[in-house]
Amino acid sequence: MEQRISLVTLGVADVARARAFYERLGWHGQEVEQTVFFQAGGLALVLWSREKLAADAGVHDLGAGGFGGTTLAQNVRSRDEVDELLTAAADAGARVTVPARETFYGGYAGCFADPDGHVWEIAWNPGLPLGPDGALTIPDLGAGAGPAEAGSGPE
Repeated sequence: MEQRISLVTLGVADVARARAFYERLGWHGQEVEQTVFFQAGGLALVLWSREKLAADAGVHDLGAGGFGGTTLAQNVRSRDEVDELLTAAADAGARVTVPARETFYGGYAGCFADPDGHVWEIAWNPGLPLGPDGALTIPDLGAGAGPAEAGSGPE
């Protein structure tokens, strides 16, 4: 298996509502057969019915509302951009779950939950710089360097 992710699919209660939320954040989606596709750099974020996604994956849906054990993250180029995006998300209908704050790795980050409870972290991390196209490349973290020393790692 190649070390690559092509699509991230979010199971949502209401595809139209979820699409409207992401479009209020400035994303541009295309809908085909009640499935919305957003180009997100080198991968796609997909919105699909939670019920259909669970059936397609062969799992029982335990319902929304609890933490699903996954967060999505967008690294940005500055501390100011973290604040701007958290404000934009709240204005679009998100619930800010963690206001922007200093991180243990020398960065700055905060989190929000979209209308279906999917958690996003917005982070500026000086140890993980972004390329001109927004691509993140993991630097050589070195043997024995912990996340704090290397400037990597989630909260």
